[in-house]
Amino acid sequence: MTTATELPAPDPSNTSYSETAHPGAVQDPITMLNPDFPFSYDHYLAHDAGLGSVPPELYGTEVAVVGAGLSGLVTAYELMKLGLRPVLYEADQIGGRLRSASFPSAPGVVADLGGMRFPVSGKAFYHYVDLLGLQTQEFPNPLSAATTSTVIELAGKKHYAETPADLPPFFREVAEAWKAAVNDGAKFAQMQDAIRTRDTARIKEIWNELLPLMDEQTFYGFIAGSESFRNAGFAHREAFGQVGFGTGGWDTDFPNSILEILRVVYTDADDQHRLITGGAQRLPEALWQHAPSDLVHWPAGTTLESLHSGVPRGAVGRISRAADGTFTVQERWGRTATYPAVVTTCQSWLLSTRIHTEEALFPAELWTAIERSHYMQSSKTFVMVDRPFWKDKNPDTGHDVLSMTLTDRLNRATYLLDHGPDKPAVILLSYTWNDDALKWLALDAEERVELMLHSLAQIYPDVDITSHIVGQPITVSWEADPNFMGAFKANLPGHYRYQQRIFTHFKQDALPESQRGIFLAGDDVSFTAGWAEGAVTTGLNAVWGVVNHLGGSSAAENPGPGDLLDAIGPIALD
Repeated sequence: MTTATELPAPDPSNTSYSETAHPGAVQDPITMLNPDFPFSYDHYLAHDAGLGSVPPELYGTEVAVVGAGLSGLVTAYELMKLGLRPVLYEADQIGGRLRSASFPSAPGVVADLGGMRFPVSGKAFYHYVDLLGLQTQEFPNPLSAATTSTVIELAGKKHYAETPADLPPFFREVAEAWKAAVNDGAKFAQMQDAIRTRDTARIKEIWNELLPLMDEQTFYGFIAGSESFRNAGFAHREAFGQVGFGTGGWDTDFPNSILEILRVVYTDADDQHRLITGGAQRLPEALWQHAPSDLVHWPAGTTLESLHSGVPRGAVGRISRAADGTFTVQERWGRTATYPAVVTTCQSWLLSTRIHTEEALFPAELWTAIERSHYMQSSKTFVMVDRPFWKDKNPDTGHDVLSMTLTDRLNRATYLLDHGPDKPAVILLSYTWNDDALKWLALDAEERVELMLHSLAQIYPDVDITSHIVGQPITVSWEADPNFMGAFKANLPGHYRYQQRIFTHFKQDALPESQRGIFLAGDDVSFTAGWAEGAVTTGLNAVWGVVNHLGGSSAAENPGPGDLLDAIGPIALD
């Protein structure tokens, strides 16, 4: 686990290293093998037997997929490969929160408004990145190899670093306190060893023991209660929240369940991030346009785009069950269609706020789980600059004139995105969550930029950032978008039971017939909300659910997630 204050991994590729191994010994890679359900989705996707089959007489059967974000497109893409006809509905843009915006004066220069950095441990996500031939490059996180320098500024004191060794010992102490806390209190090293070897029995043994002990504990309560942070003192806990590990400060996550954080750090989701060259939206757009080579039923060259005559259907206004047991999906402007199965991949709150969803379609306890979901706010503001001027050197200090910056000021985190020498570059002036994001909500783009530049001027008083800005700023507050109302889900203490209900809903053999056939997917349905891997894996769960609902099955030699859910799935706490 790389932190903002400790040495990076020896190799920023897909290979991970164990702190307990012999020096230089290469270990099996860490994957996002989630401890709640350690199913190897990457092996499932790569298997020659495929994801199953449906009876030939059902080829061409239409299945509604609500939402054309990454989860909806993965679901539709795999259903199409199996010979079914997915019908995608989208209220806004293809891509969901994998949204890239171009600067009007330079269409080739983009800003990733949602997902922008993807851990190499997300093997199911990268299955599609590789399949579609997309290029990636290392994301310029604090002190990563792609970042020439990092500045940490806390309480008005500035620390410049090109390597972790350049930082004062205090930051090393903070990192060591965190490492000790997760090892002593959450068996971090043991869990990572089990994940490396895909030892599902050991993963479940460790996790199932921790669950009842930690379900009602906050992230902050966990670190404050740890011996290492108690001994270190409040200043270390404060700096840990402000500077954090891997991607920056995490104090906006302090009220959330410690289980959410453990799922991230166990699986190295906080480490070794890459970005998609040309913007994250290229992935969902490529899924929309790609013709699989292993199609069933459909002629060669068929794509999701061709099945939809170039455009998905519109926003959904109502979902209900017809008298014959099929589902009726009505668009906001009135057009209706019926389907034997429906997959909803929109943020689950929308099923009660924007889509009139017939209440009887879900059990009451599932509605409770949906309504209790806790979403994080998120705000970003970007400007385009004439060139990556931050690489200029201060003649007095020899330092970069501007650095990737972590601060306790309004901006919190500033990232520098280089597109090559003497080419337009992008500064992500501020990336904030929750309370920090809400501070920007009432301000327009120019007001946000002015305040952000004011903050940066206190850290870099001799740097004229404004003179390098070209074009108009781009900003987003996801909580203000009526089709999202937040960036991603992050469970509060006591929410494990809700997440278990939502996640396992795709296996419906215990439900009455009247509640089968509609499936939830999307990253907020997953146990790794906020990560694109969860969008992919819950889409694959929904594919399994649809196939089985229609009378199909997995191949015997490649069991699907529903086939193994009872054996290695999330346990019930009651």
